[in-house]
Amino acid sequence: MWGIELCTNSEISLARQIFLSLRKRILTGEIVPGEPLPSTRELAKGLGTSRNTVCEAYDMLLTEGFIISRQGAPSRVSEGLHMIPGSPESTQITEKSEPVIRWNFKTGQPDLSLFPCSSWSQMIHKALNSLSVHQLEYSGPKGYEPLCIEISRWLMRSRSMEVDPEDLFITSGATQAFYLLVDILYKKGRPFALENPSHPGIRTVINDRNYPLCYMPVDRQGADESWIKTMDLSAVYVTPSHQFPLGSILPAARRTALIRLAAEKDYYIIEDDYDSEYRYSGSPVTPLYSMDPSRVIYVGTFSKTLFPALRIGFAVIPKVLQEKWRHYRNYLDVQNPVLEQIALTEFLKSRKMDHHIGRMRKVYAKKRETLLTAAKEAFGNKVNSWGDESGLHVALEFPDMNFGNDFVSDCKKNGIQIQTVSQYCNDENLHTNKLLLGYGHLSEKEILDGVAALKSLMGKGSK
Repeated sequence: MWGIELCTNSEISLARQIFLSLRKRILTGEIVPGEPLPSTRELAKGLGTSRNTVCEAYDMLLTEGFIISRQGAPSRVSEGLHMIPGSPESTQITEKSEPVIRWNFKTGQPDLSLFPCSSWSQMIHKALNSLSVHQLEYSGPKGYEPLCIEISRWLMRSRSMEVDPEDLFITSGATQAFYLLVDILYKKGRPFALENPSHPGIRTVINDRNYPLCYMPVDRQGADESWIKTMDLSAVYVTPSHQFPLGSILPAARRTALIRLAAEKDYYIIEDDYDSEYRYSGSPVTPLYSMDPSRVIYVGTFSKTLFPALRIGFAVIPKVLQEKWRHYRNYLDVQNPVLEQIALTEFLKSRKMDHHIGRMRKVYAKKRETLLTAAKEAFGNKVNSWGDESGLHVALEFPDMNFGNDFVSDCKKNGIQIQTVSQYCNDENLHTNKLLLGYGHLSEKEILDGVAALKSLMGKGSK
């Protein structure tokens, strides 16, 4: 009756089912303004339910203003409720079938199958049992203090960084740090300088605010700071230890020049230490932060070392900016969940983090070698690698090729998910002969088969 179908096995009560059905028909115009609804007795009889159930449904409609009711008269639909055609309430979305991806060379994805879930579960259980009533309250935008201390100790062990725990603030990943820093550092009319190519996260955050941008070209030595030496900037964003996505390491001369420019022009440098924990030859690269902690804001995350869903990162903030940071974070989301912070504190303190990274470094080094060998065997001297000394991806340069959106689409149709370096540039005509191949999450067989599939596709002339 009235297009209402009741399901007695549903977790939604019968009264609410009636309410939702009538509300939908009112909003789509099937029941027009002013039209009377059947009496509660009549509708109950037609639906085979109790009158009290229908009365409850009508009360819901009345409370939310969908109907008007007068004593001695039937309930009628209120005026002005018909939603326009195409509204979310009435529009049906047609899903397109996507090709099956067999070889996904996405970047920045760790091998989650090797994460020590058992150890982490123990940490979570221990954290849950240790929670005090006080820790269930808001703790503020600084983060869990013992975690700040353990991260600072871990940075000393892994990167030889001297960080005061008081300067370390916990975030919900690196992107949230960028979100806050962009507003904190912006000076009206002054652009933010980014590497070109660069990570889309920071670029999106800045573009969403309509703040101006300028770019520094990237070569095999990283960002070329000479392009910004005469500019008044809000801040500079760099990935000096492992440039994303090309993998360059910023040399000492460019680092000192960048620090000098920041001091002379009075702006800050945002250092994104992107996946530099996994270095496969030589000692860890010293962060830019160590050269001048007063000018460099160091941003880190545990998305690559542990797992992306953890959503814990950190930023080392100069003291003069900390009050602003607290203000902005307090009105964003205040803090991270405390349980995961306590668990991560123990994971660091027990050195399980050090052990896990050491283990994964060996795993990724083997996958890296598999990829580089497969690429060289498949393409010979037609391919050169960029940034293969660290990280979870490699940039492959094909001097005689030109990769565009059509090539990416052809790859997808053939089960290969791949990205071009030009996708990360402000100009799609830059670095068009380079592809990005992430390998961290893939098995060695998937890497070999994926490269073979890529070779086959490129042999057919797809560009």
